Amino acid sequence: MPDVARELTPHTHPEAGIRCHALLPCAGTGSRAGTEVPKQYQPILGLPMVLHTLVALRAVVRLDRLVVVAAPDDDFWATGYPGVTALRCGGGTRAESVFNGLQTLLDQGTDPADWVLVHDAARCLVTAPMVNALIDACQHDPVGGLLAIPLPDTLKAEADGRVTNTVDRAGKWLAQTPQMFRLGALHAALKATAAQGFAGVTDEASAMEMAGHRPLLVQGSARNFKITYPDDFALAEAIFRSRA
Repeated sequence: MPDVARELTPHTHPEAGIRCHALLPCAGTGSRAGTEVPKQYQPILGLPMVLHTLVALRAVVRLDRLVVVAAPDDDFWATGYPGVTALRCGGGTRAESVFNGLQTLLDQGTDPADWVLVHDAARCLVTAPMVNALIDACQHDPVGGLLAIPLPDTLKAEADGRVTNTVDRAGKWLAQTPQMFRLGALHAALKATAAQGFAGVTDEASAMEMAGHRPLLVQGSARNFKITYPDDFALAEAIFRSRA
């Protein structure tokens, strides 16, 4: 994986002895993307998308560990990548993959008080300043939080392909990643829903909400969008080229 310069801007680190781990669920197939390979491995400017994501995360000096949760039969990580720990314990859903990854980290002796930043492999346009802003905001918060942006567009409710009403967008945000929570607390929140197949868990924040917590919203960026549809790849390439 290409090396990148670390940020020079100083930031305070979370409390002494507490580490920050980045965890990327990477076991999905990304069927909506229309790619021949799982979308996280689809090349963008000649580099598999997930590696663009990891390059960005490697630039965050306060991330002590980068962990990828892959499917058990995924050979992409067989050769290894510098500074990346690949866990082959991915499940059938994002929530299951995250839960399995957290369980493995705990089984390996990781401190439950450590922070874990769960990030979508398909949000490859994330930048170190975005991640640092999240850490700065959450490192002393009792719950943790997530990057998000206020809903910018008019929102419509639908039935049978027709609008039923316009939904008030005041106070509504679009959730992004990373989402940053204590490893033990997030594991417990997900475990509470595991027997029901993680019903209702759409992201880590939703699991924490179901456990009675109120995650902090941290202003993100519209450029930190998730690659989902075929046209998104061209847009991501254009943004990467604009940064060069």
